[in-house]
Amino acid sequence: MTDLSREDAAFHYYEPARGHGLPHDPFKAIVAPRPIGWISSCDAEGRVNLAPYSFFNAFHDRPPIIAFGSSGRKDSLTNIEATGEFVASMATRPLAEAMNATSASVAPEVDEFALSGLTPAPCRQVRPPRVAESPAAMECRLLHISHLHDLDGRPLDAWMVIGQVVGVHIARAFLKDGLFDTGAAQPIMRAGYLDQYVAATPDSIFRMRRPR
Repeated sequence: MTDLSREDAAFHYYEPARGHGLPHDPFKAIVAPRPIGWISSCDAEGRVNLAPYSFFNAFHDRPPIIAFGSSGRKDSLTNIEATGEFVASMATRPLAEAMNATSASVAPEVDEFALSGLTPAPCRQVRPPRVAESPAAMECRLLHISHLHDLDGRPLDAWMVIGQVVGVHIARAFLKDGLFDTGAAQPIMRAGYLDQYVAATPDSIFRMRRPR
């Protein structure tokens, strides 16, 4: 049997439904660092949107499948519902300020590429552009949009967008001996609370073989 008095002394425990009892919710700081999905999309009229999403990751490799979560019905979600296409460009340390600028809440007709000084580059399989300055980008077609619900079946103001990667762009400068140099690309990730980020660098990457 667990010695709860000992655990209480060493760990702060809480049930999310009852509140965390801390100055700020620690959930995003625990599930960290999280890759940033820098998502570009087009509406039905061809107007472009670019926005970062911190709930983002890969979920399969053959075929490659990625997903991001949208808290609220953002323009990206509406656009992807209408067109079935999007692009995920890598957000990096040199592009951090530009990425941050694209997180602004602006009207649908505002072009975030122009707002942030970024260059839209054409894709081959989908209509939305990729970020030309980014070292890597993935063209995606929509597989599924899931409206999230809680344990009681109540619908949340949150959606998961799942897409299959149908085209990949990699800047040749970041290919070394046929391998993508993640450290050199310096992808940035959310590291917790509102203003905390972390970057992968050559010095932060270590190697460890998996057991056979």
